Amino acid sequence: MIRLSPVPGEDFSASVVLFALAMGGFAIGTTEFAAMSLLPYFAHGLNIDEPTAGHVISAYALGVVVGAPVIAVLAARIARRTLLMALMLVFALANGLSALAPSYGWMLVFRFMSGLPHGAYFGVASLLAASLVPRDRRSQAVATVMIGLTAATIVGVPLANGIGQIFGWRLGFGLVAVLAMATALAVRLVAPIGLPRTGASPLRELGALGRRQVWLTLGIGAIGFGGMFCVYTYLATTLIAVTGMAEAATPLVFAVFGLGMTIGTIVCARAADRALMPAVGATLLWSAGALALFPLAAHSVWTVVPVVFLIGCGGGLGAILQTRLMDVADDAQTLAAALNHSAFNTANALGPLLGGLAIGAGYGWAVTGWVGAGLALGGFAIFLVALWDARRDQASTSLAPAQTGGSPTA
Repeated sequence: MIRLSPVPGEDFSASVVLFALAMGGFAIGTTEFAAMSLLPYFAHGLNIDEPTAGHVISAYALGVVVGAPVIAVLAARIARRTLLMALMLVFALANGLSALAPSYGWMLVFRFMSGLPHGAYFGVASLLAASLVPRDRRSQAVATVMIGLTAATIVGVPLANGIGQIFGWRLGFGLVAVLAMATALAVRLVAPIGLPRTGASPLRELGALGRRQVWLTLGIGAIGFGGMFCVYTYLATTLIAVTGMAEAATPLVFAVFGLGMTIGTIVCARAADRALMPAVGATLLWSAGALALFPLAAHSVWTVVPVVFLIGCGGGLGAILQTRLMDVADDAQTLAAALNHSAFNTANALGPLLGGLAIGAGYGWAVTGWVGAGLALGGFAIFLVALWDARRDQASTSLAPAQTGGSPTA
């Protein structure tokens, strides 16, 4: 359990606020991952085939990519508590409408709407969480918010899937709407107002787009995280076709993956609060190694389950990069923090695409591990560029006084 202390002088408990923020992460994680597991059911209910129903998943991801930067920029002057409540209420409405969707076309629209608040919520919630604790515990505070999402893969997704199977897929989305409304209420009751920085404006937020370190950090996530999604997307089919596992047992392996993500998020956050950039590099190398083991382990349930756990641990990269963006975005943190989730959804599109191409070329289902390892190493390469660029800028800054005739130690 991550123990955090509130900022001195505040009359609220940081732990209670973080729990409320994590509730939103739980709701978002439940709808994001449960939609995949409910796909066969709403495909049947809407009279479409499953490949077509897959576009509904893509519509949500597109909503995340579009909504994160747009909302972050337009809402620059809104207090964080107010913005978080509004985002959760929109999220509740969109998921409620998804539960009532009369046709495939409307389902696409409502899932796109559902994705719009995703990135902005996590970005703003992470900033609010970090503001409640000392600087050396920021990553742990962000991780607590993220644990809501990882816990959803263990509890929320099976719950929504079970409700969907027994009572119909519409109630699965309805559950998420209820969770989102509960989050909005909890945030209103326990969270501090979180006034925006003095001088905050849409133009200032856009300034984040002009910083190399922001783009490099986003690139690490967009490429490096793609490996995990590459394996996750085809995991069920690989377990059935290669490992020989019964279809009914595959949800247990997904729960193991979620457990790995949860533990990885906690451990990586603690490491990042001690040495952030080394933690980023180490997590990427961990992911590359675990993903490379997957093709070798996929033929036996006794080896594939531990490897899936190790791959899940690489999910701790999310909280670390969120904190890194706080450091490099300067006075445009809201946009940068929100874009982190646009980057992850880019990874969610890139990993399955490249994995699908390799499978289609005849290399087998387990090849996703090799493809994923390549993506993790690609993210590590961008990390090395970011590290070199940061050190070059630091060296230039330290030499600047000498170049203008001043003392280099001034």
